[in-house]
Amino acid sequence: MDASTVKNTAEFAAEQAHLSEIYAQLISLRDELSEEIETNHHGARQDLITLSEEVRLNFGSADETMETLAAIETLNSVIDTYNNYHDISVDKLARILLLLEQPYFAKVTLRMRPGRPPRDVYIGTTGVTDKEANPLVVDWRSPIAETYYNQEMGKTSYMVGDRVRTVELLLRRQFDLVRDTLHSYFDTNVAIEDALLLNALRRQHSEKLRAITATIQREQNTIIRHKDVPVLLVSGIAGSGKTSVMLQRIAFLLYRQRDNLDASHVWLFTPSPVFGRYIDTVLPQLGEANPQTNTWQEFLARLGLDQRGDGAEGNASQLDALEQALATLEFEPQDFRGISLAGESILKPSQVASAWNSFAKFSAGPRRTALSTDKMHEAIERKFGRMSREERWQEELIGLDIDEQVEIFGHRIDPDSEEETIALTREFIATRFAAAHAAVDALEWLRLDRIGTRVLGTKSLSGAEHLWLRLLITGHGAEDARYVVIDEVQDYSTVQLRVLARYFRGAHFLLLGDPHQATREHSASWNEIREIFGGATAIKEARLLTSYRSSPEVTALFASLLSEKEQAQLTSVQESGIEPIIQACSNDNYLDTLHAAAKNAAQKGGLTAIICADRQRAHWLARQLGSDVKLLSRDEALPAKGVIVMDLKLAKGLEFDRVIIPDAQMDVYPDTPIARRRLYTAISRATHVVEIYSQDKMSPLLQRT
Repeated sequence: MDASTVKNTAEFAAEQAHLSEIYAQLISLRDELSEEIETNHHGARQDLITLSEEVRLNFGSADETMETLAAIETLNSVIDTYNNYHDISVDKLARILLLLEQPYFAKVTLRMRPGRPPRDVYIGTTGVTDKEANPLVVDWRSPIAETYYNQEMGKTSYMVGDRVRTVELLLRRQFDLVRDTLHSYFDTNVAIEDALLLNALRRQHSEKLRAITATIQREQNTIIRHKDVPVLLVSGIAGSGKTSVMLQRIAFLLYRQRDNLDASHVWLFTPSPVFGRYIDTVLPQLGEANPQTNTWQEFLARLGLDQRGDGAEGNASQLDALEQALATLEFEPQDFRGISLAGESILKPSQVASAWNSFAKFSAGPRRTALSTDKMHEAIERKFGRMSREERWQEELIGLDIDEQVEIFGHRIDPDSEEETIALTREFIATRFAAAHAAVDALEWLRLDRIGTRVLGTKSLSGAEHLWLRLLITGHGAEDARYVVIDEVQDYSTVQLRVLARYFRGAHFLLLGDPHQATREHSASWNEIREIFGGATAIKEARLLTSYRSSPEVTALFASLLSEKEQAQLTSVQESGIEPIIQACSNDNYLDTLHAAAKNAAQKGGLTAIICADRQRAHWLARQLGSDVKLLSRDEALPAKGVIVMDLKLAKGLEFDRVIIPDAQMDVYPDTPIARRRLYTAISRATHVVEIYSQDKMSPLLQRT
């Protein structure tokens, strides 16, 4: 149906009436829920005041202490009940507020069974029901919404648990609406007719990545809704929506496993802090919290290893050497250290060594470490027992004021026998020196650097090597991690990926990348990635071969750097645009040409990135171009518009309305595989326009295009 005439139809009026009705119900639900939350908050406050007044803190005798603790427990139970109700109400209110911006974006009309009347299902970024629990809008992640993304008119299906439900899709409609105003709608069934997608692609770049919920394409949806598997490896060409698919996949998993999965169980690895900030609003737009997001360097920093070399470009044979050595390695006395807190020696180095050597029949590894640490914990408890009989600690116990007593014991103390004094002193000491047990669990008794450097014959361990050695000895990584998502996986080395695979060994992995964008010298090959994560038979793979980012002209340019077979597989759904500029400049007019290009880009509007091959070139060029441009640092967010200068590493995963490559000369981009991949990556950051300049002779990679 033609969107320009659709407003004149009775059907448009009916859709507008439905939207108005839904919007009014959302407003009503919002107001009622807000009032309920306020009333509940006031009622909770009054109840808690009343209950608190009834609680008398009386620790005079054992019976009085028990009564006081029971009253406190009752009060806590009431608080928990109110908090649970509050959380449920606030969650529903948040979903309603989200829908008030755009109540829904699509509708499917389904015949659930032959002979039954059709059913309209409206799909939004989240779902909500009316007071009678009837769905007003269904969440895009719900099983029935899959019929919209299948793009199959007529007979289609969706999964409900492990069961396939077959239905007939009679209508697939997309809406262009804001709040309670319907602008137009489109009835479509295949991607090439996806009017909402084409409208979205025409927009200029924004400083934040937008959610693609309304325009998810079939090949993307297959990955987003893929069944849960240990490892899903996604290969996608530049601009195929890998990052968007990744975020929608995370949102899908959080929705489908709502009862036992939250964002804290998901780890996301991004190529740079700039990229992390670029994507940090997508999941909140979908009503989900952001996962734990890190770059490799930030991950090491969380573990206190950021002051070392990160080890990203290290040799994987070093990891093998550490693993092989531990099978027969005997620790030396100097490899152990004692545990001391606040000037008090809790465990001596000799005690640590004794605990370790008690299990000499086992090689260094998780089993021996677990047995040894258990023995150390026992030694600490014996130490606490001896300390509790010392007069100085008993005197410190007696000197505690009432507040300190209640904080430590939960009540006042008044020991009336030596036995009770010793017991209370021991509890006091255990609280004071609880960190001793934590230090044992944290392996603070073992000099990992001394052991590792002795094995490898090096002066120091990188962050990756140190963490690897720790994992070999303890076997402990992130036990609570359920999913680990690595974007731009092609830029990780075998060292990095092996460390991550072991650290998160209990998690499922989603790995996304493009082998043609492997811009680092020590990147793992696709086959090495498969091997690290269990081999080809253990990994499920998917491909994305359509470019949604770049115009056909830009796509053709970066595709020209691929083999003919690969070029034939790629497509672009963008509308035709501007032919790229490829210009070799003389030394005399080089900077003048770049000045003119930067000024022209600023006048055209949108966001332009001048992408240099490395950071040093970016700094130099930014100084030459002066106020015409802004040098973007890794700690800054992308602006909405303007002309920025950045290096290729920082540009990974990002997109811009216009890209200028200022250093495409032969010495920067020679005819080598890695230079080819770097140029492919730089060009493919552009959505609409690419300008390529060289100082003197143009790269041979572009002379043939």
